[in-house]
Amino acid sequence: MRYLTHWDEAESRRVEQGHLAGWWTALGEAAGAVEVGLNRIRIDAGRWSTPAHVHGAAEELFFVLRGSGLLWQGGSTYDVREDDVVAHRPRGEAHTLLAGPDGLDVLAFGRRTRDEATFLPRAGVSWLAARWVRAGDDDEQPWLREAAAGPPELPETPSDRPESIVNAAGAPTGFGGSAQLLGRAAGATLSGLNRVLLQPGEEGAPPHCHSAEEELFVVLDGEGVLELAPSPARREQGAEDERCALRAGHVVSR
Repeated sequence: MRYLTHWDEAESRRVEQGHLAGWWTALGEAAGAVEVGLNRIRIDAGRWSTPAHVHGAAEELFFVLRGSGLLWQGGSTYDVREDDVVAHRPRGEAHTLLAGPDGLDVLAFGRRTRDEATFLPRAGVSWLAARWVRAGDDDEQPWLREAAAGPPELPETPSDRPESIVNAAGAPTGFGGSAQLLGRAAGATLSGLNRVLLQPGEEGAPPHCHSAEEELFVVLDGEGVLELAPSPARREQGAEDERCALRAGHVVSR
């Protein structure tokens, strides 16, 4: 089903270069998402997720599934742990993640911006729309250039966490208390990220569809059923409701 995938079944790719190492799973693409990107990044213990980078137009949201580590941002570091949400606004500080001794497993959300400009200050390149543009005079691939620069320098101790890092345990709620408004709490303005807890037999929302927005759902725990109703035109043609069993690890795009 193009709108449904599971993170144990979606194809993962190994990325390793110098101090950068982990497994990447393009969950949004596997579930058929068009406007929203979703990657699962499983960072090796003691290794880094990506070259330090800053987005010109896109907004990134990270949700820590498991493990702990450090967010490196603009030369400072901040502790991150399970159930943390980190928001990176456009044109902010360069950032990347360092996994702790047990590794770091994160979900990275963001709206796909076709004319995005992403700057990698340590690698000396920028991503402009569909291609890399060098800030130097050689042809090395960006991750190779970052690896050659070595891991970012770490301060002696992490700093106090900024408002852009929040833990789900203290996040504000909405929708009668069933949803934690994680993205809003971390300062996101271009995209939303909510964690919803449904009691046994409880429905998430009335049946609905969006005219302009795209939604991605990631099942973190438990089991349930996804119900999809056909459009009135398709129902007149004999189409019936669809029901799909869900479990932890399923990703749904609508």
